[in-house]
Formats: sequence, structure tokens, C-alpha cells
Amino acid sequence: MTHTERHIIDTYSGLFEGLSSLGKLELLERLAKSIRKDGKSKEKDFFSSFGAFASDEPAEEIAKEIRDSRKFRKKDLKI
Repeated sequence: MTHTERHIIDTYSGLFEGLSSLGKLELLERLAKSIRKDGKSKEKDFFSSFGAFASDEPAEEIAKEIRDSRKFRKKDLKI
């Protein structure tokens, strides 16, 4: 555990002192859920990112549209 993580944990544990027992139990349940979900959601997010851009146009047509939509301006620089 890094020094930063230890400091964060110490800071939050001070905040937890003011919670009721029921509040602390609710917090524990939510932390446990986030730990169980953490590994699955990262993997799911990674694989769901593939194919995020959907189009019926061929790749060459999309690339041509992007190139054609570019706008450049000429500006003389006085040095």
C-alpha cells in the first residue's frame, strides 16, 4: 500500500466515525459490491469499446469525408 493510499484511508476513516452502525454497514455493502464488480466491469468496458463506431459507409468513404471537411486558413507570420 502506498503512502498516499494510507493517507486517504486514514482521512476517510475519520469521517466514518460519525456514521451510525447502520450507515457503516451500508457503506461496507457498497464497498464489497464495488470490489466484486470492479474486475468484471473493466473487462466488459474494454470489450464493449470495440465496434463503437457503426456506419454502413465503407472506410474509404468515411476517410474521404473527414479529409474533405478539414479547413485550413493561411496566415502570414511577420517575424
